[in-house]
Amino acid sequence: KLMHPCVCVYIYIYIYIYILPTMEKLNNEVTPSHRDLAPDFKEKYFKQVLDHFNYNSLGNGTYDQRYLITDQSWKKGNGPIFFYTGNEGDIWEFARNTGFITELAAVQGALVIFAEHRYYGKSLPFGKDSFNIPEVGLLTVEQALADYAVMITELKEELGAQKCPVIVFGGSYGGMLSVYMRIRYPNIVTGALAASAPILSTAGLGDSRQFFQDVTADFEKFKPACRDAVQGAFQKLNTLAQQKDYRGIQSAFSLCKTPSTPKDIHQLMGLLRNAFTMMAMLDYPYSTHFMGSMPAFPVKVACETMLNGTDLMSALRDTVGIVYNSTGQLTCYDLYSLYVECADPTGCGLGFDSYAWDYQACTEIEMCYESNNVTDMFPPMAFTEQQREQYCSKRWGVVPRPGWLKTQYWGDDLATASNIIFSNGDLDPWANGGIRKSLSPSLIAINIPEGAHHLDLRESNPNDPESVIMARKEESEIIARWVKAAMKESS
Repeated sequence: KLMHPCVCVYIYIYIYIYILPTMEKLNNEVTPSHRDLAPDFKEKYFKQVLDHFNYNSLGNGTYDQRYLITDQSWKKGNGPIFFYTGNEGDIWEFARNTGFITELAAVQGALVIFAEHRYYGKSLPFGKDSFNIPEVGLLTVEQALADYAVMITELKEELGAQKCPVIVFGGSYGGMLSVYMRIRYPNIVTGALAASAPILSTAGLGDSRQFFQDVTADFEKFKPACRDAVQGAFQKLNTLAQQKDYRGIQSAFSLCKTPSTPKDIHQLMGLLRNAFTMMAMLDYPYSTHFMGSMPAFPVKVACETMLNGTDLMSALRDTVGIVYNSTGQLTCYDLYSLYVECADPTGCGLGFDSYAWDYQACTEIEMCYESNNVTDMFPPMAFTEQQREQYCSKRWGVVPRPGWLKTQYWGDDLATASNIIFSNGDLDPWANGGIRKSLSPSLIAINIPEGAHHLDLRESNPNDPESVIMARKEESEIIARWVKAAMKESS
């Protein structure tokens, strides 16, 4: 027997008004979003010294340095301070993608601070003029470290945290800075976790072919045919370029403008190679929105795209689209807006942050990496010391000083340092530019077989491989020991 229509309507209204909101409320309570779980960071500005090393310059001026802070888990006055040494970008980007620190803070009762690096994000010492010459000259590793040392010291005083040990954290260049902080300011920093920190290769140590060889290895490990397909596509592109079939190249790669010079072809080669670099670095087991949007396992997705294409050229175009056209909204690729060639062959990014990193790559950070089509799958693209010097002199009016980072921050002669964790993932092309073996009981290398670029610093995820779960556990235990020893020493 059918129910009367009015009764049906009544039941529907009751469910809509009373039942559904209750179910939604319960669902939200049971499975809060990552946004709900995120710590309550407050954005603040610190009055920072412009030039720490010259008392007569710039009238002892200051600038506003941005930092993020949360005391959500802090045992006030007693818990440690976890300090992220900001690197080449907006500090919010790093805070949103470095959840391990806040997870660890909740366990160890720590205050968390993310400090923005001078000349990046909103921490521009001279505003829109920051990248003029000579204003840009205050962008150095030494000035950045001094910024962090001063900030830590004054904030500890302000917060009544003078006896709280400080552990610094950083990923990539930020990891390098964490190493340098422990070396340069051991009186301020108790220990450092340096994730994916290429402190050797950026100091001019090692093989210039290593980086792109390791990018290639990531794709080759998935399937050797993937490397062959990419290499074959680049060879076809090179043949078209030699024939000056520029219209054919434009059509094959959906370029907005027809290339017309060898310079345009070089730019295209750089843009294509950069996409593979990004996918290798960010080969996480879940989709991410860090340095762009990436699907889960982008190397796997890239290889499947390369191997399932109708022809190699269109397959290569679609593969780099994973990086440059993740939304699918681009109808063509603009060679000079999607990728900017600079003094870092692995890419400087875009916008003001790219200017800052380019300047650093022209001064202290050495990255004369090359691809050669023999040890890697990319076209031969050299970047020698002479090319670097020529470019940097023209762009910034500076002459690089090879060897300075090694002199200033010890290079591979770290034996007398202490309390540093060097973590690296086997999937990360930067890994072999860092420390892969423990150097002493307190200079500890942690290798993560299934880890991409500083995966261990990211927040816990159900798709995390066992190797990164174990790495974080080991890191947590080591840091707890450092904190306990420092507390005991200061009591």
